[in-house]
Amino acid sequence: MQAGKPILYSYFRSSCSWRVRIALALKGIDYETVPINLIKDGGQQLAIIEYLEETRPTPRLLPQDPKKRASVRMISDLIAGGIQPLQNLSVLKQVGEEIQLTWAQNAITSGFNALEQILQSTAGIYCVGDEVTMADLCLVPQVANAERFKVDLTPYPTISSVNKRLLVLEAFQVSHPCRQPDTPTELRA
Repeated sequence: MQAGKPILYSYFRSSCSWRVRIALALKGIDYETVPINLIKDGGQQLAIIEYLEETRPTPRLLPQDPKKRASVRMISDLIAGGIQPLQNLSVLKQVGEEIQLTWAQNAITSGFNALEQILQSTAGIYCVGDEVTMADLCLVPQVANAERFKVDLTPYPTISSVNKRLLVLEAFQVSHPCRQPDTPTELRA
């Protein structure tokens, strides 16, 4: 490993890791990946996107406009704190295998109902206006989780259209779970 090169401790399917990989790609930061297994020993998570924003401010992931910045944080918090944790492996384990799918679908649907309404008033090309923000970094992994848990996305046209526009961007493509060093062979792109 190069001296001074950031290290990302990452699990290929982790929404948290995916958000950070997108941020690193958008900011053009070369990094080393050290795979960790979130299933083994309870896993670990790092809060790093705000740190990257403060230490490497371009491109911006938080708008300069205070109202837009608040919207970005609200959307990010809704997804990262209100929707995504309810489908974490540890939560699903507690719920029990027989109702995991229904549990995850209900959690995502409830969150997406609120998110769709918010995005109808904040979205431009992306979640908040026409620049990629931290909210977009949160959206894409959550939509992938929704697809994984077979959630019908038809009632969420704004979520779906923003997600579709984000998925064509290089940063979102290179950070995708199917392209990570620890992705199992059968799940690779």
